[in-house]
Amino acid sequence: MIARLNGRLLEKSPPLIVIDCNGVGYEVEVPMSTFFNLPELGQPVQILTHMVVREDAQLLYGFGSEQEKNTFKQLLKVNGIGAKSALSILSGVSVSDLMLAVNQQEVGLLTRIPGIGKKTAERLLLELKDKFVVSGSTSAQPTIKAATDDILNALLALGYHEREAAATVKLLEPGTGVSEGIRQALKYLSK
Repeated sequence: MIARLNGRLLEKSPPLIVIDCNGVGYEVEVPMSTFFNLPELGQPVQILTHMVVREDAQLLYGFGSEQEKNTFKQLLKVNGIGAKSALSILSGVSVSDLMLAVNQQEVGLLTRIPGIGKKTAERLLLELKDKFVVSGSTSAQPTIKAATDDILNALLALGYHEREAAATVKLLEPGTGVSEGIRQALKYLSK
């Protein structure tokens, strides 16, 4: 499994990019949120990837952050959502907006994404309802919310149960940074 590419950006043609890694050009499909943050052609780039192996193809999907990659993987688990639809969803809304829509069960935000109808949006909300846990109050600053979301997603990616991870994140002091929060959470979980 190819988990990350570190090389030079050769081509940019939405949603495809080509990254040269020591003479080998990897074609990677990326969401628009990642695409807009890419450097100029010829510049160094590092992309987190998820490889999908099908009977007729081996495809690489790239992401600018671990949170985007984890969200993509969660979307793939939803019945009826394939890689193209998941990429479209991540191109249409930010990860934080998607989490907010799921927690508030807001169909309208998702139906504005091309290719996502009302039934698909309802199924997404239903199946993702317990996957995205927003901690803190609604008046919390977005940066604090984003940090706790990143910590929670990191714990889930490490294989901790959602309930256990959410309870641990609530033990952290408000305003704790992502890397420090992960370190403290792992200490709590190891006891």
